Amino acid sequence: MSTSDVGFELPQPDIRPPRKYRPSLVWLVPLVAAAIGLVLVVRAALSAGTMIEITFESAEGLEAGVTEVKFKDVVVGHVKAISLSDDLQRVVVEVVLARSAERLAVDDTRFWVVRPRVDTGGISGLSTLVSGVYISLDVGQSTEARSEFVGLETAPAVTSDQQGTAYVLHSDGLGSIDVGSPIYYRRIPVGRVGSYTLDPDGRGVTLQVFISAPYNRFVTESARFWNASGIDLSLGASGLTVNTESLASVLAGGVAFQNFGDAAAVAAAQTEFQLYDSLTAAMSPPTNDPLDIRMRFVESMRGLSVGAPIDFRGVELGTVKSVDLEYDAERKQFLGNVVARVFPSRLGRAYDALSEQAGAGERVADRVFARLVAEGLRAQLRTGNLISGQLYVALDFIPKAKPAGVVIGVGPLEIPTERGSLEQIQTQIADIISKFNKVPFEEIGRSLRDTLRGADALLRQLDGDVAPEARKTLVEAQRALGSVGDALDRDSGVQNDLSATLGELERAGRSLRSLADYLQRHPESLLRGKVVDDEPTLTEPEH
Repeated sequence: MSTSDVGFELPQPDIRPPRKYRPSLVWLVPLVAAAIGLVLVVRAALSAGTMIEITFESAEGLEAGVTEVKFKDVVVGHVKAISLSDDLQRVVVEVVLARSAERLAVDDTRFWVVRPRVDTGGISGLSTLVSGVYISLDVGQSTEARSEFVGLETAPAVTSDQQGTAYVLHSDGLGSIDVGSPIYYRRIPVGRVGSYTLDPDGRGVTLQVFISAPYNRFVTESARFWNASGIDLSLGASGLTVNTESLASVLAGGVAFQNFGDAAAVAAAQTEFQLYDSLTAAMSPPTNDPLDIRMRFVESMRGLSVGAPIDFRGVELGTVKSVDLEYDAERKQFLGNVVARVFPSRLGRAYDALSEQAGAGERVADRVFARLVAEGLRAQLRTGNLISGQLYVALDFIPKAKPAGVVIGVGPLEIPTERGSLEQIQTQIADIISKFNKVPFEEIGRSLRDTLRGADALLRQLDGDVAPEARKTLVEAQRALGSVGDALDRDSGVQNDLSATLGELERAGRSLRSLADYLQRHPESLLRGKVVDDEPTLTEPEH
């Protein structure tokens, strides 16, 4: 249809170009909020730090979002989440470390939970009673990053930031020593036991110990370590001796060391030492060039135990390794088989002189002992303690010992044995008892009873027949003496005659004494006769 058909004309449209769009100020607010959010996201991403996982046996005291991770009492992270491991045996703790603490998560870093503890090392973690438990760490020396760790259940005794030297000790048993037990030098605590492990063969224990600086310079290559746990009592010629390091070592165990012999170089890190059972064992003479010997005893070995000393005239040459029984089919008797380890070098200069005489070559110690056996060296069981009945093996020269030899090169060197002094005394006592049993005590008893019966009959007869007659005789004698006394009282003339007789005897004695004096002065008068002038004059005694 056109405009002519309609009858009027349509107005022409007014075409105008569109105006430019002007943003509203309302949109400024969300734009600013979005910018702020983006900044926060970027900042959070930049400061998020490192996520690591630590597994523990228990999550006791740990709480997600609350428990902190501290290093040198500085907060370096926090626990984000706690969950169980796949095997349900441990707990997995997710920890977020601050970005500034990323270098703490290296391969040999150690983590542990700090709680209040009372152990051999003392009381620790008391501050957690107020602030709560936290996770502490010991930064390792490695440069390799790591994200998964196995946490320690107890705090390590030695941390990597401590100055000092670590050493290795080997022992037959752990005793009362534990992780954290102190190490003493001249009764001053200078270190601690870091850890211990059982040897792969199960025959011993290996301990890692740490000596703090500057005391580590006192550990030389000649150092001797010993178990200082408990109280060491010894009774010797000087009396009772008590050795102990401290009350802590008595109750909780400890290790002590001391240098032996001449000055030596300072021991390097990880030097291995033997841990002795006591100070006496540690300070004993050298234990180089050991020699195994075998002894067979016919007497009872009750009281002889493993570790009993092998003594040679007061010098402890070694100890007993094993004690068992064996059967001698030829003699049809049981023998005590004792194997011991001795150290001939403990004989000192005597062994040096014997070694020179034995000549150079292999098995010098065997040849030395073979010569001593030929000269009468024998092994004996002797009593070391009369109260406990403990025995020890004594090596000594026996006078008039039967000739014996040894075989060198076939197993342990066999030392001939002799009965011990106690065994000899017991044999002599047994012989005496056997001879004593042969005495006919029954016949002697019967003869003695017959003799006593005869004596009793004789006494009865004497009492019945002789005693009355003897009593009568005594009465008559008493009467006779009374009669004599009465007669003497009635006849005083007899007394006067008796007095006169005594006076004459007195004068005769005086005359004889005067004659003896004269003859002593004039012995020639026996030949010439008496000189008239010198005749002694006798004077009558005055009445």
